[in-house]
Amino acid sequence: MPLTLRADAADTPIEPGALVTVPGRTLSCYVHVPFCATRCGYCDFNTYTPSQLTGMTTRDYVQAAHREIERARHELDDGRPLATVFFGGGTPTMAADDELAGLLDHLRQAFGLAPGAEITTEANPETLDEQRLDRLLDAGFNRLSLGMQSGDEQVLATLERHHTPGRAVQVARWAHRAGFDNVSLDLIYGAPGETMDQWRVSLETALEADPEHVSAYSLIVEDGTAMARHIAHGRLPEPDEDLEADKYLLAEERLGAAGLANYEISNWSRPGREAAHNMAYWRSDDWWGIGPGAYSHVGAARWWNVRHPRRYAAMLAAGTGPRAGHEILDEATSHEEVVMLGLRLRDGVRMTELTRAERSALPGLAGRGLVEVREGAVRLTLAGRLLGDAVTLEILG
Repeated sequence: MPLTLRADAADTPIEPGALVTVPGRTLSCYVHVPFCATRCGYCDFNTYTPSQLTGMTTRDYVQAAHREIERARHELDDGRPLATVFFGGGTPTMAADDELAGLLDHLRQAFGLAPGAEITTEANPETLDEQRLDRLLDAGFNRLSLGMQSGDEQVLATLERHHTPGRAVQVARWAHRAGFDNVSLDLIYGAPGETMDQWRVSLETALEADPEHVSAYSLIVEDGTAMARHIAHGRLPEPDEDLEADKYLLAEERLGAAGLANYEISNWSRPGREAAHNMAYWRSDDWWGIGPGAYSHVGAARWWNVRHPRRYAAMLAAGTGPRAGHEILDEATSHEEVVMLGLRLRDGVRMTELTRAERSALPGLAGRGLVEVREGAVRLTLAGRLLGDAVTLEILG
């Protein structure tokens, strides 16, 4: 049946017609856990330390999240089970194991899980030990995404991370021993002062853990972060943008040689271990976001929750939804997003999804070695990946 979202305290109703989903779209759920022990210097995510949430516990947040799940259960009633669930943050493992298990169990009862559903939790290495990994696996989590970020102690200090390179490798090995057969490591390259040799060490250290998946992201220094202030005051050097392409190419070389194939610009995996949850985003499937600041997308509608955990919890306790705003995507915007997201993927974009004007840009791009057209789809080449945003803009005109 069509989904109808009633008015929330901070937002107007979403028109029911905008919420009719496209046949064949899967449904996923993202659960945002907005807690971190400390804030990393580069981070501008919607996350909070204990000193910023005095008097509010993870249990308070979890109680509010249960209320939102129940609200979602009543409002999203189209019978689709969840294809993927992703607990992100923040640091989800700042919450107790029984709290995470309770939320996952509630989602299972409310929506059901599709056969083979991918159930991921993010974690920082210092928050896990062998016993916790056993409990998370028993709760139903089957994929672990570890925030390793670097294999070099100096770079970890620059990023204001609080674990050693060896800890991330050890936790990944514990996870495999516990029974996780899908472990992902997140890496960041381009930290202020990072050399090519340090990045090479990060890649080699990550591969020691024999991960099924690696994400490698170029650092973006966001305004308002501690890192941006350190750079502005000369306490840290500017990141060396001239090395970014070389570092990306090194990642492609080393990860590829280890059997991890690039399937999205910033992601490499072993066969069959692509991140199904992120693929749902890149393929414009439907998802419901639980938690403060979480985004949702169903049909042509996209909405987002209030950002602060206190307000989020208060609105749900008062019996209203936590939605802060929404937008209805028109056909032109939806099309642009399909092209932009699809071009990030190894599979590319089907030629039938491009307009005549967009197809006319392809011969020139192919002649410059930036795209290839085969099997009815346009894909970025390795050179095209390095210039992905510019190539996409040229296609979209």
